Amino acid sequence: MDSAPGTPHRMNPAGGCPHADNARLLARGAVAPVVLPGEVEGMAVLGHEALKEFLAHPDVAKGARHFTALREGRIATGWPLMTFATVRGMTTADGGDHRRLRSLVSKAFTARRVEELRPRVEELTAGLLDDLHGAAVDGGGVADLRRHFALPLPMGVIGELLGVDTGYRDRLHHLSNQVVATDIEPEKAVAANRELVGMLGAVAQARAERPGDDLTSALIAARDEEGDRLSQEELIGTLVLMIIAGHETTLNLITNAVRALCGHRDQLETVHNGEASWADVVEETLRWDAPVSYFPFRYPVRDLTVDGTVIPKGTPVLAGYSAAGRDPAAHGQDADRFDITRHGRPGAARHLSLGHGAHYCLGAPLARLEATIALERLFTRFPDLDLAVAEAGLSRHSSFVGNSVRALVVRVGADRG
Repeated sequence: MDSAPGTPHRMNPAGGCPHADNARLLARGAVAPVVLPGEVEGMAVLGHEALKEFLAHPDVAKGARHFTALREGRIATGWPLMTFATVRGMTTADGGDHRRLRSLVSKAFTARRVEELRPRVEELTAGLLDDLHGAAVDGGGVADLRRHFALPLPMGVIGELLGVDTGYRDRLHHLSNQVVATDIEPEKAVAANRELVGMLGAVAQARAERPGDDLTSALIAARDEEGDRLSQEELIGTLVLMIIAGHETTLNLITNAVRALCGHRDQLETVHNGEASWADVVEETLRWDAPVSYFPFRYPVRDLTVDGTVIPKGTPVLAGYSAAGRDPAAHGQDADRFDITRHGRPGAARHLSLGHGAHYCLGAPLARLEATIALERLFTRFPDLDLAVAEAGLSRHSSFVGNSVRALVVRVGADRG
């Protein structure tokens, strides 16, 4: 949904593939005025270097009190991006509050703790590959890889980390999808947010009554033992963020990597030949087809000039990860080419798809571990796996936040397990 030069770019609430619009916008500049759902004026930072500067700038905040239009009552109830702006947690906290909230969960995501999860991730992966094979047998050789593999793996891992009973997980995924949708009707947005908060409140209550060796129990202990460290609203907000970020990003990452490899069989052969690693596949997918396209919101606390463009104080700004990942100024004139060997080249720019600065994705090591294991085991067991629906026929997310497809029907091929 492109705009004429000089006019704000109207973000498409229905989502779709972002890359063509990104290329047109980047050709104009690294920062673009945009129109958000509800005719809300905003900005997007698209260029790699501009985004890197903006994400770490000391005069950029995340707290909703800095959102001028919201503070002045100009944002309607049920605005589809309201949860992103107002949820109480790390992604909307600044300074000491951000450090306090981040410290409460950071111990669960250290390199050592994540590596300790490897055997469990491998076990879950093996079981889900059995499920995928079974679904393909029942489906005449084809199955939805997203439903049977890419979704239940990260949801299972984050569910176990948080102590969420399996009976809640499908519904939590459905509600997460509605929260990240940008084309949702106001009444549905309000209802989804209310149900999500209520369900996670029930999860917290269950853990309060029966504490376990999980992150939710640890957060409740911090709330009850040191009340100044975590409020009830922050507890639920943290769970909301952990559930959504803890599975949606990795789900999209695995899905997008499989799509990329199936569309670039030469790159898959490069891995099988040992000329590149599965970790290289993950990094190139993060750059080339970022699982989060445009993430809301940051707000300048004063009028701020970024790459020659003034972003007025209090403007809601989108971080354009999918655009920055294909910025030719950072990644070369072949930035739109999927090439898993580029990350080993001297001077290759590091992507920003998991953030930068103080708000860098806390779960990045876990997402990388899950995706690397998932892809290696998937293509080792099913080396001939391929798309059963052409890329052009895949239905996209109804969101300009999440970047992936609704379903990924694959032809599994021979089972080498």
